[in-house]
Amino acid sequence: MDDRIEETNQIATLMQKVYKCLLLLAFLSFTLVTKAQIDTTGPVTSIDPTLIDIFNSKTPKKYKVNSIKVSGNKHFDQALLITIANISIGDEIVIPGGDQFSKAILNLWKQNYFSDVEIYVTKVTGDKIDLEIVVEERPRLSQFEFKGIKKSEAEELQGKIGWVPGRVITENMKRSGIEAIQKYYFDKAYRNVTARIESKPDPSIENSELLIVYIDKGEKVKIEQIDFTGTTVDPVKLKKQLKDTKEKSRFTLRPIKDTGAYSFQQYLRENGFLTYTKTKRFLEPYVKIRPFGNAKYNETKFGDDLEKLITYYNALGYRDAVLIDTSVVPNEKGNFNINIKLSEGSRYYFGNISWRGNTKYSDSVLSMVLGINKGDVYNLETLNRKLGKELTPEGGDISGLYMDDGYLFFRAEPVETAVYNDTIDYEIRIIEGPQATFRNITITGNEKTKDYVIRRELRTIPGEKFSRSDLMRSVRELGQLNFFNPEKINPNVIPNAEDGTVDIVWQLEEKSSDQLELSAGWGGGIGLTGTVGVSFNNFSLKNIFKKEAWQPLPTGDGQKLSLRIQSNGRAFRSYNFSFTEPWLGGKKRNAFTVSLYDTKFSNAYDPVLGRYTSTAASNSFIKTSGVSFSLGKQLKWPDDFFSLSYGVNYTRYKLKNYSIDPVNLKGFDNGVSNNLSFRLALARNSSGPSAIFPTNGSNFLMSLQFTPPYSLIDPNRVNKANPYELVEYHKWKYTGEWFVPLTKATNEDRNKQLVLKAAVKAGFIGRYNKKLGISPFERFQVGDAGLSNNFALLGFDIVAHRGYPVYENSDPRVNPDQQAAQQYFTIFNKYILELRYPFSLNPSSTIYGLAFFEAANGWYSMKDYNPFRLRRSVGVGMRFFLPMFGLLGFDYGIGLDRYNNGTKLKDAARFTFMLGFEPE
Repeated sequence: MDDRIEETNQIATLMQKVYKCLLLLAFLSFTLVTKAQIDTTGPVTSIDPTLIDIFNSKTPKKYKVNSIKVSGNKHFDQALLITIANISIGDEIVIPGGDQFSKAILNLWKQNYFSDVEIYVTKVTGDKIDLEIVVEERPRLSQFEFKGIKKSEAEELQGKIGWVPGRVITENMKRSGIEAIQKYYFDKAYRNVTARIESKPDPSIENSELLIVYIDKGEKVKIEQIDFTGTTVDPVKLKKQLKDTKEKSRFTLRPIKDTGAYSFQQYLRENGFLTYTKTKRFLEPYVKIRPFGNAKYNETKFGDDLEKLITYYNALGYRDAVLIDTSVVPNEKGNFNINIKLSEGSRYYFGNISWRGNTKYSDSVLSMVLGINKGDVYNLETLNRKLGKELTPEGGDISGLYMDDGYLFFRAEPVETAVYNDTIDYEIRIIEGPQATFRNITITGNEKTKDYVIRRELRTIPGEKFSRSDLMRSVRELGQLNFFNPEKINPNVIPNAEDGTVDIVWQLEEKSSDQLELSAGWGGGIGLTGTVGVSFNNFSLKNIFKKEAWQPLPTGDGQKLSLRIQSNGRAFRSYNFSFTEPWLGGKKRNAFTVSLYDTKFSNAYDPVLGRYTSTAASNSFIKTSGVSFSLGKQLKWPDDFFSLSYGVNYTRYKLKNYSIDPVNLKGFDNGVSNNLSFRLALARNSSGPSAIFPTNGSNFLMSLQFTPPYSLIDPNRVNKANPYELVEYHKWKYTGEWFVPLTKATNEDRNKQLVLKAAVKAGFIGRYNKKLGISPFERFQVGDAGLSNNFALLGFDIVAHRGYPVYENSDPRVNPDQQAAQQYFTIFNKYILELRYPFSLNPSSTIYGLAFFEAANGWYSMKDYNPFRLRRSVGVGMRFFLPMFGLLGFDYGIGLDRYNNGTKLKDAARFTFMLGFEPE
């Protein structure tokens, strides 16, 4: 027992000695630190002993702060730094043993603005001390640059790394910059990028540095190969579902076996590429092909693609399909191989589908609308779409069937009733509810447009039964006005189940629809021509004399007023005016338009004087003056997308020493011609929802323009000196356009919708009397961008044909049967295919790109007509719709029939500019 007590005492004595040593070391360390905080502005021997004594004192003492001074600061206010340090005059500081100094230093250090912080006691007077906070600011960024990358990449990185000149340089700033650089290139498939930052003092700015970032991107890492296991579905189809995860593009020719051309074609014809395996097995000895695509690997997008892959399996009937495993493995080339392991499970089919709760429609009607039969591949997404779980403009589903008859509160719930083998039976349980009627229709957001202008376009009328198709049609009609942002037209449906009514709040956003044209052009043999034009598309004529309505113009009644002036001075001038009232009388959609125009084109150049003169302009010219009236009305049959318009037009042509056609109309260069014509047009336009970028529907127009048959009434007219004093003809035109969405728009991004436009156009102008030639007026020109030229004075339709100039219609390479002297036709055909993709549907700047294929041609007589001899072209283009300037277009077209016989590509291609919509 005594031994144990003695051992315990020895341990206690040892612990006391260790404790004393630790206290001594702490005291020495504190003494060294506090000595470093003593003012040492002079030699060490001159230090006030009092300053040392206060830190060497064995008894802690409280001192009051008498004054605080800050030095070394260049960019920061002294008071601010004292506040951050959290030491104030009058504060009590315990020396030695207090922690106020260490906390103050830590507070300043945490700001990341200083590379060194020290606190000095500069004077001790009794129990008062004077303090000096000395800081050394970190250098600031003067500028930075990137080395080893392209200029365009450097410009993009400048906005991504977050560095701003004048910012304090810290290690964290450098580290975050390098991380931003690595992420930027990581998303571009550079997985081995390295970045090194070198700093240099900037002599031009005190305490500032220039940062140079050296970047080595390394090799781009791509997806070499994607393999699937555990699947029976064609791998090519599975890879198509991986929208953002594609294999590296590859087209590698291999040694071709000597099988002979005939056996190659014969094999293809007999086997027809019926299966992926057979196609791959046959083609591999000849060529190895990989689909083109972006082969970058993005982990987030890959995860999204895997979800799409399972959704695709579900659509094929594999509702139990699951993802077992995925692996992304680097290969010997430094690229990635992706292995995806799946478990398909059994493939299911729809069995019996029964209905319950339906009283409005019979089971057979509902089954017919549903369109799903027993034995069809199971697809829950298709079932929900057919039931109308998602609101679509197309309709044609069960929900649409009920809602178009007022059943707003309709619901249909599919319930699995039996699953046996590979078959699933469903019961569709319907709750029809009461029929709802429209009650309150409210309009918001229309700052300029009057309420009545909007209400007359709406199909949602108070007191009538609710109809989903009427709701969608109203959205289209408002979009066609072009007064509102089509992306923001929102009918907020507020159902009132208590009384079976529904309120609609139309939420709109006005956009500018007026247009201003200010342009100048050079050409046409007349030099510089200026144009000034304005179009007010939401004008108010009745308020034109009200001073308060001019803000800056009277607007809001939906009328259209256009004014346009063009002039070259002596050689050319043109005045145009038009006014349209879309609802003449205010009760029905009867569009009334009146227009006036006057144009003069002169041969104003005097070859003797070598300049343009007014004398020459008055001796040789063609002058066109006219007025037209038209009235269009909406039809109810066959449906209300149809409209019928009537028009009458009078044009007077005056020629003085001006030849229109020196070959066929020789001698007809002086005199007056009068063109009194009537026009009938039947149209059907269901395209929409936007008039600028329609994504669905169609547009058809058939028109007939004709004059009285003067030569049949008076046969002697054909023998007169000027047989065209009274112009006669009958002119037929047809336009058909279809818009088909190829991709589905999402709620997150409605812009991403690829649209196919297909169009057919044709025209023919004929005569009443075979003894009289076809009218030299109102013919067709085919070529270029469709912009008006001097032939528009004769009433010509300028038909755009990208990739070909107007005056090459007689090129023997293209039209070997045409007469070289003629440049205008009596017949034309045109066919168009366009792929369109919108980059912006913002109402302030609608922008979309397109790729096109066109085929068109014109003929001078029915004898020459050959619908298979067409001039073909391909190309790309852009369209910009700016509210103040209208639609602007730029196209680069390659005339395929010009690109032959050694012609260079640049000689077969044309860049064209388009202004406005192409005339129909």
